[in-house]
Amino acid sequence: MLFLKSDRKYLEIGLSRGELDLNEIIISPSLNVNSFHTLSNLDLHLRPINTSQDLMRLVPGLFIAQHMGGGKAEQIFIRGFDADHGTDINVTVDGMPVNMVSHVHGQGYADLHFLIPETVSTFDYGKGPYYSEKGDFTTAGYLDFQTKDVLEKNIFSLEGGNFNTVRGLIMLNVLDAHHRNMGENWYIASEFNYTDGPFTWGERYKRFNAFSKFSTRLNKSNRLSISASAFTTQWRASGEIPERAVNRGSISLDSNGRVVTLPLYQKPIQRFGTIDSSQGGKTSRYNLIGKVKTDLGNNLGMENELYYSYYDFLLHVNSTFYADTAGGERQQEERRNVYGYLGKISKRVYWAGSSLNSSLGLNTRFDNTYHVNYSFVNSQYQLVQEIAQGNTQENNTGIFLDESLEIGKWILNLGSRLDFFGFHYHDSTKANWIISPKINLQFTPNNRTQFYLKLGKGFHSNKAVTVIRNNGFETLPAAYGGDLGMNWKPSAHLWINTAIWYLFLQQEFVYSDDGNIVPGGRTRRYGLDLSARYQVFPWLFADFNLNLAHPRLADSSKSTGYLALAPTFTSTGGLDFKLKNGINGGLSYRYLHRRPGNNTGLLSADGYFVTDLKLNYSQKRYEIGISIENLLNTKWNEFEAEEISRLKGETSPIDQMSFTPGTSIAGKLRIALFF
Repeated sequence: MLFLKSDRKYLEIGLSRGELDLNEIIISPSLNVNSFHTLSNLDLHLRPINTSQDLMRLVPGLFIAQHMGGGKAEQIFIRGFDADHGTDINVTVDGMPVNMVSHVHGQGYADLHFLIPETVSTFDYGKGPYYSEKGDFTTAGYLDFQTKDVLEKNIFSLEGGNFNTVRGLIMLNVLDAHHRNMGENWYIASEFNYTDGPFTWGERYKRFNAFSKFSTRLNKSNRLSISASAFTTQWRASGEIPERAVNRGSISLDSNGRVVTLPLYQKPIQRFGTIDSSQGGKTSRYNLIGKVKTDLGNNLGMENELYYSYYDFLLHVNSTFYADTAGGERQQEERRNVYGYLGKISKRVYWAGSSLNSSLGLNTRFDNTYHVNYSFVNSQYQLVQEIAQGNTQENNTGIFLDESLEIGKWILNLGSRLDFFGFHYHDSTKANWIISPKINLQFTPNNRTQFYLKLGKGFHSNKAVTVIRNNGFETLPAAYGGDLGMNWKPSAHLWINTAIWYLFLQQEFVYSDDGNIVPGGRTRRYGLDLSARYQVFPWLFADFNLNLAHPRLADSSKSTGYLALAPTFTSTGGLDFKLKNGINGGLSYRYLHRRPGNNTGLLSADGYFVTDLKLNYSQKRYEIGISIENLLNTKWNEFEAEEISRLKGETSPIDQMSFTPGTSIAGKLRIALFF
């Protein structure tokens, strides 16, 4: 964006992005301690994106899974973590937290479905607990999305495909070109989705999104942006089904934990069938964000942001069926208001060829959760037995200080944050605080090589109900981590990032029965990350990511203490192309290796290798595209978990893996108009 001033009038000229050329990207010292900006910019610029799931998969080594209908937050797997729905990864949009504390379905529940992917301008991510601005849930890392201030062109698109899938999108500038040139921008966006999915019991998944953002330059020093978004969805779920319900002679465990082979289930069902048709849910979220950026002069800047969210959630889930005396159907429900503030002041000082960047920040968040209900219900959703009820209030206030000193080829970053938590549940209150120091060192000997060392402490908070009841749980268990890595550009068109890492958690949170917490003990993880980007030709790009992890309980022997569902070996990659005649697209794959299904390793979750294809013909005024998911029609399980379940005709519960199948081959056709 180019800014000009003349006679007290301000003119802003949008600069269009040029063709991507890896030859023009050099490695240079940066006062930002994150080493992944180059990767994120490359991938967002190259990849065709039209879902929030596509956005999350841009992070190398991050895998997601949906297992209870399309409306739930995705299960997240990264760096040896089954991070549940967000317990170990901090997710934000325009600074506003996505994670929900003390959520009825799990701590840190991060439902990103309110984000329309076409509104995203940049995304940023970091692995590990090394970032002073990032607080709660930043153990495995963080993921941050920034929405566009300026809409380059109006868009109308419509797509449809297998399984009655339909998506419509419209994005419109509200103000004319004259206002945009004067620095005022206002656009609106709306999205509608519907699909039945591949299941015999169709999901009937419906989602509506709306987004609006206004930005203006108040004067030479201040810029204001205000955004509002609304999201509502409802669906029904096929749910997880035990292996024995489909497979002859499937493997399970008896009541003593011994491996047994089960006979054919009395009435086998299809892989895409369902056992309990009353599962499903509905949810919505409404957000309002106001942000002011101020240039105070003399290399001093300030940011202030206020946000508010209203959220409600209702889910019916049954993964145990007749194993419980009250029946397996569980109802989870909550509503909440979230109020928050983010503030930061930054100063940059130069002297004798060196520079110091100092930041002091404050964030505070208050969650008022009410209408909380967690109960057994029957198939008509009538109450059978209460499991837990009670409203919670929770406050988190954090202060951070960050100092980055650049001296020649070296950068030293020192930071720390102090977080205070106040928990309130059933007339009981408890307060806790934690200090999280960080240190990052970077050495860039030339414009092709960069080495870095990251050390830091992070944490994730516990649920308010668990904190008040305590029973030996850590309130704010700490995570201690280290990364040793390098960015390397051995040739003009090849860029490589690699790191070895270690992470120790003071206490792992393990969730059972979709929301209950059991102590997980101390855990340790170490591994290797490798990412490469290669420009084969001016129009053809290759990417490759390899992620290895060794996750274990810290107090166990070498042959025990597995962490259920924690990924140990993942890889993603593909080819993306952009021809001058407008043809573009890509072929991608994702591989998840077989991993332990429980802590003893007697059960296991299957791995998979899935490929996707996207092709577009893009012109100035229109675009036509097709996408094919699971191009090779691989038989794969999107999600698996150990469940103790009992089916009709069985005399006792059985401990076995249950699964949600991944989609079969599915195609979509998209037509978009630009005006």
